[in-house]
Amino acid sequence: MKSDIEIAQEAVMKPITEIAAKLGLEPEDLELYGKYKAKISEDYLKKIQDRPNGKLILMTAINPTPAGEGKTTTTVGLGEAFGKMGKKAVIALREPSLGPCFGIKGGAAGGGYAQVVPMEELNLHFTGDFHAITSANNLLAALLDNSMQQGNPLNIDPRQVVWKRCLDMNDRALRNVIIGLGGKTEGVVREDHFVITVASEIMAILCLATDMKDLKERLSKIVVAYNYQGEPVTAGQLQAVGSMAALLKDAMQPNLIQTLEHTPALVHGGPFANIAHGCNSVRATKAALKMADYVVTEAGFGADLGAEKFFDVKCRMAGLKPDAVVLVATIRALKYNGGVPKAELGTENLDALKKGIVNLEKHIENLQKYDVPVVVTLNSFVTDSEAETEYVKNFCEERGCEFALSEVWAKGGEGGIALAEKVLKTLEEKESHFHPLYADELSLTEKIENVAKEIYGAGSVKYAPAAVKQLKKLEELGFGNLPVCMAKTQYSLSDDATLLGRPDGFEMNVREAYVSAGAGFVVVLTGTVMTMPGLSKAPAAYNIDVNEEGKITGLF
Repeated sequence: MKSDIEIAQEAVMKPITEIAAKLGLEPEDLELYGKYKAKISEDYLKKIQDRPNGKLILMTAINPTPAGEGKTTTTVGLGEAFGKMGKKAVIALREPSLGPCFGIKGGAAGGGYAQVVPMEELNLHFTGDFHAITSANNLLAALLDNSMQQGNPLNIDPRQVVWKRCLDMNDRALRNVIIGLGGKTEGVVREDHFVITVASEIMAILCLATDMKDLKERLSKIVVAYNYQGEPVTAGQLQAVGSMAALLKDAMQPNLIQTLEHTPALVHGGPFANIAHGCNSVRATKAALKMADYVVTEAGFGADLGAEKFFDVKCRMAGLKPDAVVLVATIRALKYNGGVPKAELGTENLDALKKGIVNLEKHIENLQKYDVPVVVTLNSFVTDSEAETEYVKNFCEERGCEFALSEVWAKGGEGGIALAEKVLKTLEEKESHFHPLYADELSLTEKIENVAKEIYGAGSVKYAPAAVKQLKKLEELGFGNLPVCMAKTQYSLSDDATLLGRPDGFEMNVREAYVSAGAGFVVVLTGTVMTMPGLSKAPAAYNIDVNEEGKITGLF
């Protein structure tokens, strides 16, 4: 089998104007970024506002394992399958971050014959959205420090600056830094921090804003620091909003590319789900719903993170109502949850499968709490035995879920037709009665404990002294009605990455909480999750290269 990048580089792409024409877009509705990428114009987005919505299908997964689950691959493949069946479909994805691209993943455009292209451009600079977000974030940081240097008219307490600089790279050395060294003209000496761009509040704001007016209103609310009286200082008070919005103007427009089988794909925004809200932009999702009959979107990592935030943050704020959820699993990953080492996952082991399938069971139960119909799909591997597949099929059907095998990695859209048929059957026969997990009126601690106990399976929540003070202060400042965005390891339902399967009754540890007032949620850090990841001993960057002809290798 060829590598993902070899398959992508051999693909014959159609001009993006042809892909757009399938959806009824004219050339003037696009802003071209070369032959195969485009942004959708503001005029077109306004023009389609009154169209009826298509069906919204969320793709999510069990907790990720080293064995791989293939959530994005399945999203792309399902979109391709709809295309093969003559359905008008669009997929809506997040943009990849350079951090994991050079760190662990080596790319994030799907896999095999279910990929979005141009693959290398998507994984690297794409249309510059992440650079714009990074620049806007750091412009605000520069204006904040300049205000303190130029007489500090807002009375900012340098010990209570909460705005962090950002960089779209896994750079652990920048997590905690000292700035302003070198002399009186170099700025105020203080402790500072960096987060990865996909954890920046600017990323969250871009992905939740509905238009330029909403974007600017959200930017103005960003809390950057507190003054000596303990009152919040905002980006609006720093007079930063107009210049930040100018940097973000083009980044606000959704990007259009295609799959290997020429299914249209809107790829826009990319917050991480373990440290941010994990969904592509509201603008792209809403545009897709006006442009197609079926929209397949995804949320990051497992359903305990991505799907929960898709429902409780994105859908709550944007008024979206998903019609169905597809939950991706693999037999290999389920056996890994059952205690089988990665090297032995290709051998049939029904006992380990029965032990590890509790992880899938918990995710099914969680999704059903939102009253949205669930379809389970197994991303198929040649090592899966008939007995193992049959066991998972029966397990899912006993729990009220449709079940289908997915073979999109090897077969593209053709390998996703069985899944597409089950999704269509579910949409026809079962009605979604979507609702968020908790009410806005609950206190912040009630919301945290609701998610921790109902979704993760925790028995109790333990708050660090700093978190207790922070949550109390946030409620006093009027932020208690906001939803919570839980920052947690993706590898376990708990806050301990080593607890596989279905941990139950554990103690969830909350160490910190802060408000993303512009985004409209309170971020809650649990366990040891980092907002600036680091590189491994042998990062994927070691294998990425470009030859004299400009051909990139090593992305996968």
